[in-house]
Amino acid sequence: MRVPSNADVSYGDLSLIRTLIVVPCLDEAETIEPLLRKLDQQRSSASDMIVVADGGSKDGTQEIVLRVAQELPNVALMHNAKRIQSAAINLAVQRFGAEFEYLIRIDAHGDYPDDYCRTLLQEAVSLEADSIVVGMETVGFGLFQRATAAAQNSKLGNGGSKHRAGGGGEWVDHGHHALMRIFAFQAVGGYDESFSHNEDAELDFRLRQSGFRIWMTGKTYMTYYPRSTASALFRQYLGYGRGRAKNLLKHRSIPKIRQAIPLAVAPVVIGAVLAVLYWWAAIPLVVWAVACLGYGVWMAVGQNNPLGPLAAVSAMIMHFAWSAGFWMELIGIKSRRRA
Repeated sequence: MRVPSNADVSYGDLSLIRTLIVVPCLDEAETIEPLLRKLDQQRSSASDMIVVADGGSKDGTQEIVLRVAQELPNVALMHNAKRIQSAAINLAVQRFGAEFEYLIRIDAHGDYPDDYCRTLLQEAVSLEADSIVVGMETVGFGLFQRATAAAQNSKLGNGGSKHRAGGGGEWVDHGHHALMRIFAFQAVGGYDESFSHNEDAELDFRLRQSGFRIWMTGKTYMTYYPRSTASALFRQYLGYGRGRAKNLLKHRSIPKIRQAIPLAVAPVVIGAVLAVLYWWAAIPLVVWAVACLGYGVWMAVGQNNPLGPLAAVSAMIMHFAWSAGFWMELIGIKSRRRA
């Protein structure tokens, strides 16, 4: 199914490439204007279009986008009735994709280097890649958010995931979505909108099955800001767990070791209830908690990071929520709402 990239576009002549930049968002009034102005400076061609797909913001985000669109060329606001990111990207490609060659997906709640879009295009053209994915540097501000960032940047929180742990410069199975050839995106049917989480990994599975190639670049990255409260972090990772289970069920695939290990956390926590009758039932829970907190102490001492113990708590929330979400989806317990 795969077809070659445009061979007549040279590495340095990015102005010949037309790019659709899509920003799914919901209540991002604080960040949307500086983000749009940064993206405007990154366009390689005057015909590049920036589409903000808004899921029903109530904080003034839409009004800000409309105001900025009066000043900057080719900036459009689009209503995303389904609210989730997968639907936002699909809708933007359906409405505008025929006019463009590449799609760049931008997270409104993140930050990007000044040459982010141009670097992605250069990598795509020079390597004839169908998809470019990036690494993520997680950064926090408040105490809990900083601790969560430390957890997500560590193996305790990310399990050694390449797009979380850094790296780059290699062909991969999956990574944080950044750029995609619109031909490839449409050829496999775009995102599966039944996924509110893990839709990127599910799409990558279909891309690889169809012979398309995914390159993780080491030349640029994105900055991600994690959830700032324990409850929000729990809901996020509950959704991630559900999404991963749904992905595995759909494609009859087997989880990787780094994904399989956290699956035991929810059963271990639930099983500890039996400690009321059998004291030894609490041993697995104690081992997991001590291991996590011990890693946090090592971060504090070995990495000189005083947030290490609190980062361990964030990691434990992530482990339990991910595991619980996975098992809930696997046994058919439905979510009351989409996270």
